[in-house]
Amino acid sequence: MEVSERMPSLRRLDYHYIAMQAGFWAMFAAIVAYQTALLLERGFSNSEAGLMTAVRCLAGIVFQPLLGGFADRHPRLPLKHIVTLSMSLSLIAGVWYWLSPDMGLWETTLVWVIIGGLEVSSYPLMDAMAVQFINEGMPIRYSLGRGIGSLAYAVVCVVLGFQSGRLGLESTLVTHLVLVAVEILLVATYPAYRGKIRTAEEEGPKPQSALSLLRSNPRFTLMLAGVFLGLTGIMPLSNFLVNIVTSRGGSESDLGIALFLMGASELPTAFFFQKLLRRLGSGKLLLLSMIFGTLKGVLLLLTFNCLGVLAVQPIQVLGYGLFTPASVYFVNESVPEADRVRGQTVMMVASNGLGGMMGGVLAGWTLDLGGANLMLVACIVSGCLGVLLCLAALRLNPRKINRVV
Repeated sequence: MEVSERMPSLRRLDYHYIAMQAGFWAMFAAIVAYQTALLLERGFSNSEAGLMTAVRCLAGIVFQPLLGGFADRHPRLPLKHIVTLSMSLSLIAGVWYWLSPDMGLWETTLVWVIIGGLEVSSYPLMDAMAVQFINEGMPIRYSLGRGIGSLAYAVVCVVLGFQSGRLGLESTLVTHLVLVAVEILLVATYPAYRGKIRTAEEEGPKPQSALSLLRSNPRFTLMLAGVFLGLTGIMPLSNFLVNIVTSRGGSESDLGIALFLMGASELPTAFFFQKLLRRLGSGKLLLLSMIFGTLKGVLLLLTFNCLGVLAVQPIQVLGYGLFTPASVYFVNESVPEADRVRGQTVMMVASNGLGGMMGGVLAGWTLDLGGANLMLVACIVSGCLGVLLCLAALRLNPRKINRVV
């Protein structure tokens, strides 16, 4: 039987995957965008809220390779079953979190380990569900799906902003549970991949270990260090936006509008990214995203009211909006083909994983020590160091490898 005969229709794969992307980022917004605000509402300190952000990111660092490794060891088990089970367990934890508004630090930590490790970390496997079909020649529109996902994130943020202002922050947990249930349904009904699974004899060269990859590629390693420091300074501008908004006299509704503007500003990147990539290259785009991400911190520090905070958010289009696609292309252009999967994992761990974790710790500590302005100063310093390391990485001669056309 030909592979094409085992494949579902492209139309179904394409639109269903776009719906999955929208569902995931809507669900993500409902729990992560309001994480800090809800924790502060429940009586936790800024340092404890920062710790919970770090816990969520650390759980992703641990669980992502575990889930990916389990999927690799069981190639005949459809990925959607793994994702469905992971998200179902997270749904149970979410119900517990909602029903226990007075839970203490340790129970809250456990909840965020489960949500960060099983719900948020399911995204790479959802990507792989589409990539399996893309590798068989099915042109699923991944970039469009990611752009629609950013729009869904933005819309949910603004809706929840008004919802929390009217019904309270606890009501966002109910919306989150509903969206998780919808996403579980979307994942469970996505067509299972029925193509040929490669045997060990059919596979190409074996990948290096992560340590060997870093040692053998100083340009890539130096860029990772720059991205880590850059994201340490950039992530708190999103995760602790509530502190910035309230320090400028804003409310939960204003937070929703700010999050909407931030998320919506990432959507245009999907339309002009390829043109910028051809003109500047992935390395310079990564540097550009670090520069504008740090500049966002500078502009926020200069604001004196909530309107100023809202006006700064569209800079996201050249900041974090550029980062995700630029980082994917940079890895593909910087490491050998056999190491690209591991390279993408290492990039994710260094950026959103370790960068998000350290950003949470840094933000929580500086907020308790000196408020939002001190946090912004610390973020700017970390971002500037990241920019310098990225610039140094681009000055190193790239290795000669087989590049993606």
